[in-house]
Amino acid sequence: MDEELYRLIYQAKRGEKEAFTVLIKRYKGHVYRYALGMLGDQMEAEDAAQEAFIKAYYSMNQLETEYAFSAWLIRIVSNLCKDKLKKRAREQPLSTENEELIKSYEPTHLRLTIEEALKHLTPEHREVIILHDIHGYRYEEIAVIVDVPVGTVKSRMHAARMALRIEMKKGDEL
Repeated sequence: MDEELYRLIYQAKRGEKEAFTVLIKRYKGHVYRYALGMLGDQMEAEDAAQEAFIKAYYSMNQLETEYAFSAWLIRIVSNLCKDKLKKRAREQPLSTENEELIKSYEPTHLRLTIEEALKHLTPEHREVIILHDIHGYRYEEIAVIVDVPVGTVKSRMHAARMALRIEMKKGDEL
């Protein structure tokens, strides 16, 4: 971590709004892309990113070390995304009948893209794929972000890749 970033985080922890504004500018793309990957919806991702920064601002004093800022921030947005996915599942359950009707309108030659296939994974599987394969976090960092042991991250990653492979094959069959 460079000294300027360390200084900004330190200043933001002390309540300096200008420093936090710079942090937002520096991390907004990263946070938004993560939320978009988890939620698959631009508006919801923008909301989640905004909520994450608000939550981070009001809980900066809980950040134990400046070096953990990125993982801490992603953990905040991760939890918000999981909550939004749970709420979405409660509010809009898709019946099997409706799901089949939607599939019947899709062209048979259409392949599932990775983005579409990711939407069919569980939030836990989607999360580890996005954090590792898209954002480049190491397993140890992911373990801190999602608050599970490294072994659990590795097993989730294996299961996520298997599930993603199955979803991609389904796309090939369409």
